[in-house]
Amino acid sequence: MANSKQAEKRIRQTRRRTSVNRMRVSRYRTFVKKVELAIAAGDKDGASAALQSAQPIMHSAVNKGIIHRNTVNRKLSRLARRVNSMA
Repeated sequence: MANSKQAEKRIRQTRRRTSVNRMRVSRYRTFVKKVELAIAAGDKDGASAALQSAQPIMHSAVNKGIIHRNTVNRKLSRLARRVNSMA
């Protein structure tokens, strides 16, 4: 329970930041899932297009502090390798 005005404000700010960050994480995961679904379907053009649209979203998650830079680079590298290896 907040005992001061400052603590009440911090609670409000935390709730707002948490909801925004959850939306960003959800958006990030959705774009990654689109790439993975296209890969699973065997659609190389669709997977390539999905990867191109996912890259800026993933990098913006890094800039917003949602996920670590190395994690995003590793995931992008693995996704790109899977897309490029499609027949």
